[in-house]
Amino acid sequence: MAEPYIEQVEYLDVLTKTGKKTGVSKPRGDVHRDGDYHKAVHVWIFAESTQELLLQKRADCKDSWPGLWDISSAGHISAGDSSLITAQRELQEELGVILPKDAFELIFVFLEECVTNNGKFINNEYSDVYLVTTLEPIPREAFTLQDTEVSDVKYISFGEYRSHLAEADPKYVPYDVNKQYGLLFDIITKRYRENNEARSLVLQKQLRRYAPVSLTAELTGLGDADKEALILLVRAAMIMDEIFYLQVWHSNPVLREWLKEHANVSQLDNLKWMYYVINKSPWSCLDENEAFLTTADSAVKLLPEATKPITGWKGVQYRAAFPMLKPSGANFYPPDMDKMEFKLWTTGLSLDKQKDATSFFTVIKRHSQVNWDNHIFDSTHLSEGSTHDLYSIPYSQEYHPFLTRVSDLLHKAGDLVSSPSLKRLLHSKADAFLSNDYYDSDIAWMELDSKLDVTIGPYETYEDSLFGYKATFEAFIGVRDEKATAQLKLFSDNLQVLEQNLPMDDTYKSKDIIAAPIRVVQLLFNAGDVKGPQTIAFNLPNDERIVKDRGTAMVILKNVSEAKFKQILNPIADACIAKEQHELVDFESFFTHTICHECCHGIGPHTITLPDGRKSTVRLELQDLHSALEEAKADIVGLWALNFLIKKHLLPTSLEKSMYVSFLAGCFRSVRFGLEEAHGKGQALQFNWLLEKEAFVFHPNETFSVNFDKVQKLLKV
Repeated sequence: MAEPYIEQVEYLDVLTKTGKKTGVSKPRGDVHRDGDYHKAVHVWIFAESTQELLLQKRADCKDSWPGLWDISSAGHISAGDSSLITAQRELQEELGVILPKDAFELIFVFLEECVTNNGKFINNEYSDVYLVTTLEPIPREAFTLQDTEVSDVKYISFGEYRSHLAEADPKYVPYDVNKQYGLLFDIITKRYRENNEARSLVLQKQLRRYAPVSLTAELTGLGDADKEALILLVRAAMIMDEIFYLQVWHSNPVLREWLKEHANVSQLDNLKWMYYVINKSPWSCLDENEAFLTTADSAVKLLPEATKPITGWKGVQYRAAFPMLKPSGANFYPPDMDKMEFKLWTTGLSLDKQKDATSFFTVIKRHSQVNWDNHIFDSTHLSEGSTHDLYSIPYSQEYHPFLTRVSDLLHKAGDLVSSPSLKRLLHSKADAFLSNDYYDSDIAWMELDSKLDVTIGPYETYEDSLFGYKATFEAFIGVRDEKATAQLKLFSDNLQVLEQNLPMDDTYKSKDIIAAPIRVVQLLFNAGDVKGPQTIAFNLPNDERIVKDRGTAMVILKNVSEAKFKQILNPIADACIAKEQHELVDFESFFTHTICHECCHGIGPHTITLPDGRKSTVRLELQDLHSALEEAKADIVGLWALNFLIKKHLLPTSLEKSMYVSFLAGCFRSVRFGLEEAHGKGQALQFNWLLEKEAFVFHPNETFSVNFDKVQKLLKV
């Protein structure tokens, strides 16, 4: 006897009116009956050469808008499913087009609120709108139409289609192009009709904000073997670049290669490449991460197997997409994952698995996306033993092809170098890249005592603006300035004194602050997460276990600091600082505060006890807010610490006023990084607070000065 047919009921996640998940799911029919808010996807296929959009004709059996021309592909996001996988699946099911995730560009989210079918169908729907850009139209015969959904397809000029919608042509599903859905047409229009000369002028202006400088460093003291090792270290550092490009966005590496290959085609292409090299992505660091490129500038990829084969047609050629808004989770998380989904997943994990999920050194992925990439189109298929779509994967596995190369280079360099501490660092770091355990190598880095100074590995978490959990790969190679390093022992020796005198409740003070080693280095080469404005110092590691057990160490890049002061801070001071305080802007104050800023990352609360008794860290609790607040803390506490050391006669009184004015000038330098960048946001917080409290004074001639009495009272000195 045949098994009885049981109709599958599709469940949808019910959302709040603002689009947040409620944790409730209901059958699709009930959702539309009750008018519940829910999610869907819209996928538009756009052909560049003809400037046409692909439309599908809805099947006559559809419960809404039967027989009308509509979006290329669309569908509800079923309960528990992700947006991107739904977009890929709907395109495959309805049209027989199978495309990878880098073909889909999320361009906006659209809210539709309407009632049809005499009030029987209420559609309150948030739709993620994706654009797929192909070079040529896909031939009609290449499609495989799902007859229960689609009766026909056609290409139409996007301008003509907009006119049909504007005129409320009854043959087309209505969308109000004078409101939010007009964005689709506005984006295409701007993308393909913008004047190349105007774009070139904008890029030239953006490039002029950066001052090119030549850095020099003295290699005296390095033996022949060390110099041979230096070549290997630079090669290893260059691989940090390769990993970082991938960490920023999954299609970023192919975009880079495309721009590089086409850099000499035209002046505009050359400018695109030059500005990309600075930003290491299509998003401008100094413009709140606004995109200076679009998917129309991106690489062309050929996918012969995207549709059924057609004689004489080589297959779908599409642009590798990236969003106009920089993804807050970079490429550390699925692009369609939000905080709520992550929280729901981690809540159900064991403590060890939770630590993996929030680790510096893991990437979060979807089983469903991996399955799709492997052409397993069953969205319910999870890996054995899995109960959730999300899972974590260690860096050592995710970036294995890169890290094996780096590890080999570091081992070879370690065999060559003369310094025992550098030898230990290079071998332990080489092992860490493959084991994903960086504890011993970070300790070795803190204890480094070598003329050749090397920092390499995953450290900073600024790129992860979703949570601030994930570390990016970077490298700094330089030679130590022994004389300048010796002069800075004062700061590391007094960290515990500074901690105990911090103007805060003693409950939060640590009684065992470890003196922070400080190394002054002349930079030779850097790579990886060194995009946009260049750093002048760093305080590492960020691993709270090491901070608690051993403290941190600091590296000051002196030749970079000198270049920044000369090329940037001095001109800013000329423009922004009141004439009577000009002479108080000097390199000694700027450099000394930089040192103190980095030292002050190591003091103040790190490991904390929550009200419910749980142990945690400030970083984990503040999540995406942590980076900016930590930078602001280090700045303000750095000023307080300098004044404290001056009053203890450990620093010269000549800094007493100059440090504040140099800091004020530095505010304008850092805030240029933008409010999407941790240092820029942190600086804006401080500057506005000090201005509001009249510690900084704005004058009618549009310059600023410091009110020394008020700034000292505010900083409790």
